[in-house]
Amino acid sequence: MESNKTKMLYYLLQNNLISRHQHGFLSRHSTCTQLLECVNDWTMATNNLHCVDVAYIYFLKAFDSVCHYKLIYKLESFGFGGKLLAWIKGYLTNRTQCVKVGNSLSSLASVLSGVPQGSVLGPLINDLVDVFGNFLNVKLFADDVKVYVVIDDDAKVHVLQTGLDLLKKVVRYVATGPISS
Repeated sequence: MESNKTKMLYYLLQNNLISRHQHGFLSRHSTCTQLLECVNDWTMATNNLHCVDVAYIYFLKAFDSVCHYKLIYKLESFGFGGKLLAWIKGYLTNRTQCVKVGNSLSSLASVLSGVPQGSVLGPLINDLVDVFGNFLNVKLFADDVKVYVVIDDDAKVHVLQTGLDLLKKVVRYVATGPISS
């Protein structure tokens, strides 16, 4: 019998709801496949005597900071509902955790955000590709991101910085709300 995780991933992939640039959490995808795609692009660029500007980004605690109600909203907008969505809501809410050091346990603390890494919910954290549109290349592996641009004409010299500035605004907006310039 096919698991709910398998069915969910199939649905998400068939409906292009997981970016093709995501190499984490997916069958036949890995850090190696991500690296191979990048090296191929960069080799082609350098063979054509073009420069490549690259930025490596790591989002510290990205999976720990996912807002549960926004994730549920996202799942609903993707067409999930009924018992499966109710199960996911139950899975995410009323969670607790503690810390064990030696034989001692801390008191329980509520888990108010985040998704367990390795769960089917992990690949949904891939909206970053939308921030850059088509003007930058993006490769994802979980919360690690490579953003790059092939400089094949002078107009592209500032494209990477423009993308990073846009990302900074988006991250600040997500963290704090609307920004007044």
